[in-house]
Amino acid sequence: MAGLNGGVRGVDNEPTKQDLVTTFNSSGNFTSASSTSSVDVLIVAGGGGGAGRFYGGGGGAGGFRNLSSVPIASSTTFPVVVGAGGAGGSAGANGSTGSNSSVFSQTSAGGGFGTYAGGGNGGAGGSGGGTGAHDPTQPAFPVSGGAGNTPPVSPAQGTAGGATNTTGSDNGSGSGGGGAGGSGSNGNTGPAQPIVGGNGGAGAPSTVTGSDVTYAGGGAGGGYFQSAGGSGGSGGGGNGGGPGAAAVAGTENLGGGGGGASHPGSSPSGDGASGGKGVVIIKEANAGDTIASGMWDMRALYKYVKEDNWVS
Repeated sequence: MAGLNGGVRGVDNEPTKQDLVTTFNSSGNFTSASSTSSVDVLIVAGGGGGAGRFYGGGGGAGGFRNLSSVPIASSTTFPVVVGAGGAGGSAGANGSTGSNSSVFSQTSAGGGFGTYAGGGNGGAGGSGGGTGAHDPTQPAFPVSGGAGNTPPVSPAQGTAGGATNTTGSDNGSGSGGGGAGGSGSNGNTGPAQPIVGGNGGAGAPSTVTGSDVTYAGGGAGGGYFQSAGGSGGSGGGGNGGGPGAAAVAGTENLGGGGGGASHPGSSPSGDGASGGKGVVIIKEANAGDTIASGMWDMRALYKYVKEDNWVS
C-alpha cells in the first residue's frame, strides 16, 4: 500500500553484503576491502613431477593449507604467489619438485618429485613423491616414499608418498605420490603379472569458493611393462603410464601430482608427467555486493543510499 512518505511499504528488510571470493590461478596482487580485517584463504602449491621410465613413481601433490580467520590489514595490497607444477622426468630421470604458493606470509610447499627405478627415495614436499621399482641389486635399497608436510605446519599440508614393494627382482611398479588427504599407495611386485602401478593419495576438500571442491591429489605410479598404471588421487592427481597410455599430468590449479612413466615398449612415452599448477583463493566476509531484495519504503531507501549500502 502507499506509505505516508509517498513510497511503498512492505516487509521490514535490511540490506546484506555477500562474501567476496577472489581466485588467483596465477601470481598477482590482492587488495583487501576497507571493511576487511581477516580472511579465509586456501593456498595450494604446485604438484611434483612424475618420474620417467622405468616404472616411475608419481609426483606428490602440492601443499594444501585451508586457513580460517587469518588477520590482515584493510585497504592494503598483498603479493600473491601461485606455484607452478614440477616437470616430469625424461626416460631414466626423476621428476622435479613443484613450486611453493604463498600469501599473507603463509606458504604451502611444492609437491615432492617421483623417482625412477634406481633413482632413490621419493622427494619430500607438501606431499611426498613416490618411488620407482627397486630391487636389492640397485644402490640404496630399500627406498622409501618422500616425506609429506615438509616443512612441517599444523594442520599438516600433506602426506607421504608410497614405497617400493619389490624385494627380489625388478618385477615391480612405481608407487603413488602422496595427497593432501591420504598417502600414496606402495608399488606392486611380481613375478606374476599384471603388476599395476600404485595409486596416488587422495586430495582434500575445501568450500572456500562456496562449492565443495577437492584439491591436491597425488600422482600415480607407472605399471610394470604390460601392466596398467595406477589411478591418480582425487583432486587432480595424474594417472600413471601403462600399455597404450602415457603418464598423465596433474590438473592445473588443483595442485595435483604428475603420473609416473611405465616402459617405452608398452607406453607411447618413457617420460613422466608434470605436476599441476597451484591456486590461491581468498574469501572476505561481507565485502561483496549488497543484496537488497524485497519491498522498501522511501525513508529506508534514502537511508541506505546515503550510507552507500544500496544496489539499484
